[in-house]
Amino acid sequence: MNIHAIRAIYRFEMARTRRTLVQSIVSPVISTSLYFVVFGAAIGSRIQTVGEVSYGAFIVPGLIMLSLLTQSISNASFGIYFPKFSGTIYELLSAPVSGFEAVLAYVGAAASKSIILGLTILATAALFVPLHIVHPVWMLLFLLLTAVTFSLLGFIIGIWADGFEKLQLVPMLIITPLTFLGGSFYSIDMLPPLWQKISLFNPVVYLISGFRWSFFGVGDVSVGISLGVTLVFLLAAMAVVTWMFRSGYKLKN
Repeated sequence: MNIHAIRAIYRFEMARTRRTLVQSIVSPVISTSLYFVVFGAAIGSRIQTVGEVSYGAFIVPGLIMLSLLTQSISNASFGIYFPKFSGTIYELLSAPVSGFEAVLAYVGAAASKSIILGLTILATAALFVPLHIVHPVWMLLFLLLTAVTFSLLGFIIGIWADGFEKLQLVPMLIITPLTFLGGSFYSIDMLPPLWQKISLFNPVVYLISGFRWSFFGVGDVSVGISLGVTLVFLLAAMAVVTWMFRSGYKLKN
């Protein structure tokens, strides 16, 4: 394995984050804080608790997951799209760097940024409400798996996209609505029976539920199912990325 190449790509991507610190870290934290203040004040004054959890604390996992999903996709998609746009992707393809090593570096950097962002938002949320994480190891596991999975999805989008507008198409029109409808700010148990069943077809419900379970020990669905769905997404994304590199889809033409 070409460790030097992986390290070089990883360090380059992480350096780009430091150069765009406001856009990469500060802006999502401020946006999430505004969500927290608005939803916590407007809805929290009417809904004191969800189950045995205060509403302010209840929405913290959903807010973290909302930023984690969108930022993982954004970081990874731009990371691989820009070399395509500038033409430097051919230098990478002609270098002694395998597809696995390139994916490991780009996805690893994107996931690292997202995890740092998620932990930063968690620390910020702790300033607003008291938090006690019941299963911290599981919380970190769900954080890692989700960041890697959606960074892989972002990598796929970055290869597929042939314009900057397409980089925002999936996050804005698909991921963000699914996250809002996936129980970020409410429990699906609060919905009518029909909508509860419909919500179970939303894959983001399982991600948020598992992540929320790691905080409070309760979730909308079984933690085993949540973990299984996350792993299925991860394996599916890995399979698509593998196919893209083997076939040269939008990489070698």
